[in-house]
Amino acid sequence: MTEEEPVVRTPEQNAALRAATRDAILTAAVRVFARRGFAASTMRDIADETGLSTGSIYRHYASKEALYAELLDQAVAGLTALAADLAGPGRPVELVGAFTARFLSGVLADDGAAEFVVVLNHGATTDTPPGTVERLLTAQRSMWRSFENLVRRGQEAGEFGGGDPAQLTACFFATLGGLTSMRLALRAELAVPDIDIVLRVLTEGPTG
Repeated sequence: MTEEEPVVRTPEQNAALRAATRDAILTAAVRVFARRGFAASTMRDIADETGLSTGSIYRHYASKEALYAELLDQAVAGLTALAADLAGPGRPVELVGAFTARFLSGVLADDGAAEFVVVLNHGATTDTPPGTVERLLTAQRSMWRSFENLVRRGQEAGEFGGGDPAQLTACFFATLGGLTSMRLALRAELAVPDIDIVLRVLTEGPTG
């Protein structure tokens, strides 16, 4: 009987394995933070969610604060990229439609996107961990300004209805936030609106 030869991986395979493990840990952390809140969550909770040992988690992240910091980095980078996309060339209605499609697809995919929104909203309202509010609001304000300008462009082009762009922006994102909350509560029972229904906040403008 011969001994099994040890598995030898290339540096590229090791890097890919580490990246996949980190992604799994981040996804588990989002679910745990969304259920329990950041303050009440522990590294053991996250380990249990992934099926890994606590020691394995600590080999990738020194603390739950370090885990959250990476999630926050991802959120800020995403908001910054979105602000740039919304400020780019193209018909406003098509740019908003593409963003809405991506948002709804992500939230409804049941891959942790909806929970990610909950975690960030909690951090933005409690400033837990400290510094979360400042970083998120800075990125969000930039994105909201880009969206408001896009709404204004759409109104000038006759693609969107009338109304104050800032108010329309607030209503639009309130709609997306409400759908996210409903998705978490209802799961598959949620009657997901078509993109054109969501866009009516902008295309039809205020009523009455």
